[in-house]
Amino acid sequence: MGELVLASRSPQRRAILAQLAVRFVVDVPEVDELSEGEPRAVVLENALRKARAVAGELVLGVDTAVVCDGRAYGKPADRAEAEAGLRRLADREHRVLSAVALIGPAGRERTGLAVTTVRFRALSEALLAWYLDSGEWRERAGGYAIQGRGAALVEGIEGDYLNVVGLPVATLLGLAPELLGETG
Repeated sequence: MGELVLASRSPQRRAILAQLAVRFVVDVPEVDELSEGEPRAVVLENALRKARAVAGELVLGVDTAVVCDGRAYGKPADRAEAEAGLRRLADREHRVLSAVALIGPAGRERTGLAVTTVRFRALSEALLAWYLDSGEWRERAGGYAIQGRGAALVEGIEGDYLNVVGLPVATLLGLAPELLGETG
């Protein structure tokens, strides 16, 4: 197996692959991502679009969305959108969906989906302002980062923690256990 090509600009995905000692290079795709539709279908299509947009022997595309009441929340455009989204998630459960798409030799495509349930605490005005002021919500699906200050917003999770961070390792390794075969 050649080197994995990560079709993503996400520093969280890079960090998780590095933590696993998976050899990879990054090639950030320029693709038009879907933003409307059934959330599972949207993340799967976006992951495939990312993987198909770059070349390599084994290409990984991933897409993540936060889903509450059947609506997918991507990356907020600004502070007001982040605040509105976090208020909707407060004191409730939501799901984090991540689709993983691998394209291997001869264009063989493998896909998987991870779902993690996250329960948010009730958010006081002070806690919400503290988080929004941090700016951490930028470039984060759902407007929070569980591995950072966003941990203060979370009461608990059920499922794969790394899925909420940005790369569902169990799903990835279920599709490509060979990724760990070259790590020594």
